Amino acid sequence: MRQMIEIAEEVFSERGYGAASMDEIAERVGVSKPMLYEYFNSKEGLLLACIQQSRAALREVTERATVGATTAEEALRRGLLAFFVFIRERRQAWSLLRHEMALIGTPAADEIEQIRRQQTDLIAALMSGYFTSGDDLRAEASAEFVVGACERLAIWCERHEDVSPELATEYAMDVLWSGLSARAC
Repeated sequence: MRQMIEIAEEVFSERGYGAASMDEIAERVGVSKPMLYEYFNSKEGLLLACIQQSRAALREVTERATVGATTAEEALRRGLLAFFVFIRERRQAWSLLRHEMALIGTPAADEIEQIRRQQTDLIAALMSGYFTSGDDLRAEASAEFVVGACERLAIWCERHEDVSPELATEYAMDVLWSGLSARAC
């Protein structure tokens, strides 16, 4: 099943969701089209499986990156670097996530929003551990800002291949940390 999801992610990324066909995905995987439907019920079900797998992988790498951080700045830097490395290494998954506008009103769009929520929750939880105010609403709003800013910076990075994940992290920290550091312990 993992191979099916990986190939589907590749085809969706290359062609876009609308132009991707279950026939092509089945052919590349080396299974019958009915077998894809047996596992995923529909093309949208297969897309959801791709997005869910990416969501789990992104959560894992960002959480793992922040383990052991002793300061808010270090936690943010590590988490941002993990995000930018993820989108560089998993370009096809990132492509699916950023082309969400074509999916508005679908379960896939809801799943993409869950990825944002997942990252926002993780960042807000980290912030609450490092900031003294105890203002959960402010931590959540700050986390939303971080997620939105990093999405836009990631899109910008696509146009600038020479920008490494490390450099993208530095650019993000330059802007984000100056505002957040005023609240750090």
